[in-house]
Amino acid sequence: MAATRFLDPIAADAHSLAPHGMLIAHESGVAPSRSTFYGDALTLVKPARMINDDDIDLSVARLKRRPMEALWLERHFKHTQTFLPLGGKPFAMILSPPTAGDLPDLDRAQAFVFAGDQGVALHVGTWHEFPLALEDGTDIVVLLRRQTVRDLTRKEGNEAVGPDLEKRDLEARFGTRLAIRF
Repeated sequence: MAATRFLDPIAADAHSLAPHGMLIAHESGVAPSRSTFYGDALTLVKPARMINDDDIDLSVARLKRRPMEALWLERHFKHTQTFLPLGGKPFAMILSPPTAGDLPDLDRAQAFVFAGDQGVALHVGTWHEFPLALEDGTDIVVLLRRQTVRDLTRKEGNEAVGPDLEKRDLEARFGTRLAIRF
């Protein structure tokens, strides 16, 4: 049985997420602008710069609660994967900043809790586990590169690799898993 390394969750905000990605929310710390057509009825915030060189796959994932742990961490080299909640339900994520090698730095992993009106656009290369539901029936819009969808089907043992993906089995590589302590 693998050892478990526990992470204390922190509330997602623009500052705490900076090593991993960009907070997607109206209250993201980015100054809003006004529409030249709608005046005060509309303010626009552009909290993230999207990077992608291929078709985008847009899907909605409906999540059920599962153990608050990461058995895998994955990263993408060619796009900013983005997760956006629908319906106002919060979610959690385990993230670790990009690394130069082919494995995540577990000592830099952090657990984040996103309010139901916050999403995240991950920096290219950020290691992450898929969002974890805090409530059953949590819907998350997932934006990722279409090639990455294909890469996820190219399993090598309990991992997957491709031109835009490294998905690493934490137990096999480190003898541990990451869990969020609530």
